[in-house]
Amino acid sequence: MSLSNRFLLLGSTAAFATVGAAHAADLPVKKAEPVEYVRICTTHGVAFFYIPGTDTCLRISGRTRFEGNYQTTYSRQTGTGDTSGYRGLLRFNFDARTRTEYGTLRALVRLDAASRTGLIHSGTQLRIGHSYAATGVDEAGRAQQHVNVDKAFIQFAGLTAGRAASYFDFYAHDFEFYGATSGSDTSSTNLLAYTATVGDGFSATLSVEDPVYRRTPVFAPYATTATTPVGPVFVGYADGLPSRYGTIDSIQRSRLPDFVGALRVEQDWGSAQLSAATHEINVGNLSTAPADGTGGVITGVAHTGSVQGWAVQGGVKVNTPFIAPGDALYLQGAYGDGTQNYVGYCMIAGCYAQANTGFGGQKFAQSFADASINPFTGQLQTSTSFSAVASFLHYWSPEWRSAIFGSYGEQDFSAGARLAQGAAYSLVSPNGAVAFGANAVGVPGTRFYQLSQALRDSYQYVVGASLIWSPVRDLDIGVEGFYTQVGVKSGRVIDSDKSPTAYANVAGINAGTFVPRTATQDSVSQIRLRVQRDF
Repeated sequence: MSLSNRFLLLGSTAAFATVGAAHAADLPVKKAEPVEYVRICTTHGVAFFYIPGTDTCLRISGRTRFEGNYQTTYSRQTGTGDTSGYRGLLRFNFDARTRTEYGTLRALVRLDAASRTGLIHSGTQLRIGHSYAATGVDEAGRAQQHVNVDKAFIQFAGLTAGRAASYFDFYAHDFEFYGATSGSDTSSTNLLAYTATVGDGFSATLSVEDPVYRRTPVFAPYATTATTPVGPVFVGYADGLPSRYGTIDSIQRSRLPDFVGALRVEQDWGSAQLSAATHEINVGNLSTAPADGTGGVITGVAHTGSVQGWAVQGGVKVNTPFIAPGDALYLQGAYGDGTQNYVGYCMIAGCYAQANTGFGGQKFAQSFADASINPFTGQLQTSTSFSAVASFLHYWSPEWRSAIFGSYGEQDFSAGARLAQGAAYSLVSPNGAVAFGANAVGVPGTRFYQLSQALRDSYQYVVGASLIWSPVRDLDIGVEGFYTQVGVKSGRVIDSDKSPTAYANVAGINAGTFVPRTATQDSVSQIRLRVQRDF
């Protein structure tokens, strides 16, 4: 190629490059999307941030916990023997808040999940329905996975709707691990409430709450099936004497909600609350097919009317910084008629079983029943109960603190209620065809009637203490121990531990050919270790 041709080629290449560059400069340039970083929200407190693209502030927090439990009990009874248990727990909290012209709109979700083995219960009153258990890895059900929707509620302009703690509660085992003392502690229920703030720390709340989580059973002396407890009611008479009876399904239905009212004050010195509640007690209808007996006149199928139980509670929390910063004292008392769970006279294992034992191998079961069905009138007869609790928290130093606590409670059944069940005992099953089991009252005047555990007035007291070390913020390493005693208020009862076959030998007890071992009280000591991290 000649020199002139080379210059021509280079010139053409340069021209094309210049034109291409000019056209490229005219094309639009795609810029990177701006990154929207998470912004801190200081309006609602610490650790909130704005959800990107919204004006809603969110706080995410949680908890991890290990617990080990041991109790000093020994039993000869079948199926018992566990004295220890362990639990690992996780918790997630999502707290979303938005400022509106009506005030803060809030939604809180709290989910608990736990893996527990052996003899260990939850830290508040364990109620059926608070969690569901997955299939365990132990053939006897001693290894269980539990999930609990602890909180899921909305708050707006004084309104609270969803799953939240009952507004009746006050102390609610604030200073305890195990929640062993008497006193109401329903941390998860379904409710719709309105709170009016008066000023100077005063507020008033009216709450409509789910009655299921407040129920204890209606006493039923026997069951027609393994899961259907029933109470007999006489519907036929011959020569003025009961001759035929029907059975009432004693499982309560969901009809009226519970109504709760609370007056509360919170000031620098502490807080106080006065609560009241109503609670409907109801049962199913009477069977239309009268059972045992022949002859006589059937008086018809009576209907057992529902009754309204009620409860009142008063409590005060006094801050005592003059002893040490952070110190506080709780005092609380409650009384109820047909509302045992509101009073909180219960076992840690729950109130849902009418013949309840709170620790493995307990010598006798306490009757946890809001009412019984009179077999002669077909109407409900309520029980009464009360509880008193005190708890004091003291900081030895910013890293070390202790709590001491104690409670006393009683439950009473009317003398007429027990006599009525006893009078029906032999009439319902004169030949022993109906197996009453541990809920048998017995015929008044007999030795068995004097010793049977069903519908006996009982008491319970608890004393305990804890020591907690918090070496760094949001980390607790602690141990708690407590002593529980239960007993009957008068007389003696059969010791089911030393005489496990006694309730199958009623005739022998009455004839004096079988003399069972008896007791007036039983007790247990328990200790729990906890390591907990909140974040």
